[in-house]
Amino acid sequence: MSSSLSTRLKYVSLGVLVVQTTSLVLTMRYSRTLKEDGPRYLASSAVVSAELLKILACTLLVFREHSKYVRALNQVLKEEIVNKPMETMKLAVPAGIYTLQNNLLYVALSNLDAATYQVTYQLKILTTALFSVTMLGKRLGCNQWLSLLILMAGVALVQWPAESADASQQTSLSAGFQFVGLMAVLTACFSSGFAGVYFEKILKETKQSVWVRNIQLGLFGFVFGLIGMLMYDGQRVRESGMFQGYNKITFTVVVLQALGGLVIAAVIKYADNILKGFATSLSIIMSTLISYFLLEDFNPTSVFFTGAVLVIAATFLYSLECKSATSSIKV
Repeated sequence: MSSSLSTRLKYVSLGVLVVQTTSLVLTMRYSRTLKEDGPRYLASSAVVSAELLKILACTLLVFREHSKYVRALNQVLKEEIVNKPMETMKLAVPAGIYTLQNNLLYVALSNLDAATYQVTYQLKILTTALFSVTMLGKRLGCNQWLSLLILMAGVALVQWPAESADASQQTSLSAGFQFVGLMAVLTACFSSGFAGVYFEKILKETKQSVWVRNIQLGLFGFVFGLIGMLMYDGQRVRESGMFQGYNKITFTVVVLQALGGLVIAAVIKYADNILKGFATSLSIIMSTLISYFLLEDFNPTSVFFTGAVLVIAATFLYSLECKSATSSIKV
């Protein structure tokens, strides 16, 4: 591959990642706050729908990998999933955690504006780093530890309560919603860190296709999501159906959530850690601007701005250390 084509693919990857990350957060937030006449769609139903779509997309990718032969596809799925039950069962743990995480993100964006959510969710860098050290035995450089401290300081500033002239009752109600959203994001950060490192460990131990692994994840995720939907929203499903409240925005959220992980997996092939950090920073900035100018559900303060800058700086610093480590290993 020529250097010019490689460079072009890197920046295309950057653009795809920024658009996917930003659009998912904003459309999910918009869909959870949009005032409608009928019932709002069920978050648990959207999670199940996204898992189904992910299974279909990954199956098509495996089909494409094997020269578009149905017999070859059936053989691969049978050998890798049916004939290796213990290997398949290993995916039940991260699948269950990812299902919980996906539901928590709907809770978070129902109670937090997109900008605050985007910045706070970067704590997954911290949890992923800690789980990588404990589970994979990775070593972090000085710059990475420093970046994690800066990250925690930045998120703390973003969550710092702003002075408000509103009535105390309204402020208390807003603080209650924000606390629920914050707890949902923090739990999602821990689940994301653990599940991501656990999945990485499984991928390193076997030579299975990442798309086959995602099919396995999707199958368990669909089962766990379906159980959760029937447990918590079973009555509403029986009354109005699984797809109650669905509209164009809802379908967009489902597609973005289902294809998000697949987009990132494809992007990693071309983009390095610095570009991923750059994409995260651009996504935070875009989410902040759109939340303020279009959704009008966010009023930035100087404290939030300072915290966001610290989070962006920490993301770059952590990515830079990863890039340096990778370069030294290659040499």
